[in-house]
Amino acid sequence: MQEQSPKERVLVILGPTATGKSHCAIEIAKKFHGEIISGDSMLVYRDMNIGTAKPTAAELAAVPHHLVNILPPEASFSVVDFKEQAQRLITDINQRGHLPIIAGGTGLYIKALLEDYAFNSVSEDNELRQRLTREAQEQGPEALHKRLAELDSEAAERIHPHNVRRVVRALEAALNGEQVNQYGASESPYDALVVGLEMERGALYERINRRVDIMLEQGLEQEVRELLSRGLSPHCQSMQSIGYRQMVWYLQGTMDYEQAVKKLKQATRNFAKRQITWYKKMPYIKWLKLEATPDYTNVVERICEMLVEKEISL
Repeated sequence: MQEQSPKERVLVILGPTATGKSHCAIEIAKKFHGEIISGDSMLVYRDMNIGTAKPTAAELAAVPHHLVNILPPEASFSVVDFKEQAQRLITDINQRGHLPIIAGGTGLYIKALLEDYAFNSVSEDNELRQRLTREAQEQGPEALHKRLAELDSEAAERIHPHNVRRVVRALEAALNGEQVNQYGASESPYDALVVGLEMERGALYERINRRVDIMLEQGLEQEVRELLSRGLSPHCQSMQSIGYRQMVWYLQGTMDYEQAVKKLKQATRNFAKRQITWYKKMPYIKWLKLEATPDYTNVVERICEMLVEKEISL
C-alpha cells in the first residue's frame, strides 16, 4: 500500500472584526518564518486602505503578505478566486519551508478552503433564478434574505432585504457558480491549526465603535471622495462594503454625516455578529478568550505553544 504524502501545514487565525488577528499573525510570522495570506475579502483592493483596516506599509513590509493590494477597486473577487489562489500559495510557501498563516475574518472563504468545497462551473441558472423569485413572492423578501445570510453573510450585510433582484442574484451565485456547493471533503486536505480570537460582546462592540472613530480620523471620508472622483461606480462590489457604502450615502446626500457614522458602526457590529454565527459552523476552531484590553504578547505566546504542540511549526 502506497504511503500517503504528509498534508501541507497551515495556521489560520480568525475571529470577528477588531480582535487583532493581523497583529498576531505578523508577530507569529516573525517567529516561525511565516508568510501571511489574507483571508479578508476586502484587502485585495488597492487604494482602499482606511475602510478595510488594511495593515500599514510598515506592517506589510515586516513579513511577506499575499492577496493584499492585488486588484483595482472596480474588480470582482469571489470565494472561488480566493480558494484557487490560497491553495497555490499554501503549496508554494510549504515547499519553501515557510509557514503559511491565513489571517482574516471572511468565514465562507476559510471554510471553503479548509473543507475543500467543490464549485460548480455554471455562472447563470435561469431556472434557479425564477424559483428564487417565486419564493420571494410567496414567502416574503425577508425569508429569502435570511437564506442568503446563512450562505453568504457579507453579501447579506450589503444588500437590503427588499432589494429582491440583488438578493436573488447573490443567492444564485452562492448556490450555483460564483460561490459554493456546500459539500466538501470528509476531512481537511491540510494539517491545519485554526485559532479563533473571541471577546465578550460588549467589549468587542466598544472596540468596533472606537475603530470606526479612528478610521474617520484617518480620513475615510476623503478616501471615498477620491475613489468616486476617479469615476469608480458606487455600485461596484468593493464600494458596497461596510464603511464605503455608508460614506457614499453621506457624500451623495442620502443622509447626514452623523447618521452615516451611526449606520457604519451599527453595520460593523452586525457584521461581527454574523461572523460569530458563521464560525459556529466550524467546530474545529480552537478559541482563545481575549480580555477587554488584550495582552497580545500572551496571546501570541499561546498560539506559538499550540503550533509546537501540534508539530505544525517543525
